[in-house]
Amino acid sequence: MTMADPKREGEAAALLVARAKAGDASAFEALVRRYRKRIYALALHLTGSGSEADDITQDVFLRAYRALEGFEGRSEFFTWVYRMTVNRSLNARRDRERRGEEPMDDLRVELAIHIDARGNPAIEADLRQTYTRLVRALDALPVEMRTSVVLVALQGLSHGEAAVVQKCSEGTIAWRIHEARRRLHESMRPEQIKRRRPLSAELSRLLADAGLPLLATKPN
Repeated sequence: MTMADPKREGEAAALLVARAKAGDASAFEALVRRYRKRIYALALHLTGSGSEADDITQDVFLRAYRALEGFEGRSEFFTWVYRMTVNRSLNARRDRERRGEEPMDDLRVELAIHIDARGNPAIEADLRQTYTRLVRALDALPVEMRTSVVLVALQGLSHGEAAVVQKCSEGTIAWRIHEARRRLHESMRPEQIKRRRPLSAELSRLLADAGLPLLATKPN
C-alpha cells in the first residue's frame, strides 16, 4: 500500500472507519490489513528492534480499536495511528536507552541485505558495511530529526503529512530533512562504496535524500 493518491486513500479509510464505528468488525480488520506493514516498518525504524516493533504494532491497533468511538475524523486515520506509533516507539526507545540496553534484534540491516543481495555472499559483504554505516548515521540524528527522516524518506509521507504527525510546521520538516541530508552526507563521505545491484526502494530514497555519490549505478 502506498500513499500515491492521498485523497483516494483518505476517502477509503474514512469509509472503513465509519463502518467500523457502526459495528462492522470486518471494516476494522481491513484497516489493520491496510496499514499494518507500514506501522510495523515505522516502529522498526524508530526503535531498531523487531520485537518492540511487533509489540508496538499490536498495541497501536488495540488502542485505536478501543478509542475508535471517540475518533472524530478531524485528522485522517493513518495520521492518527502514525502519531500513536511515533509516540509509543520513541517512548520505548527512551526507556531502553535509559536502562543502557541495546536492541538484540535490529532487523533493519538484515532485511535490506536480504532484499538487495538476493543470496549472493559477495554482495552481502559489500552492502552490510554500507547499510550498517547508514543506519548508525540515521540513529545518531536528533530524535525529532530522525523521526522526520523516517516519515518522509522511508515512509513516503509528504512534508505536510509529516508535519501533522509531528505537530509542527511544514517549514520545520523541510529544515530537518535538509539538515539530516547534510549530516548523513558527512557521515558517509569517508567511504566510497561500490554497489552491484539496485538498493531497496526505502534505502534508495534515503540515500537519494542524503545526496550520496554511491547512488550512481556502477557496472559489475
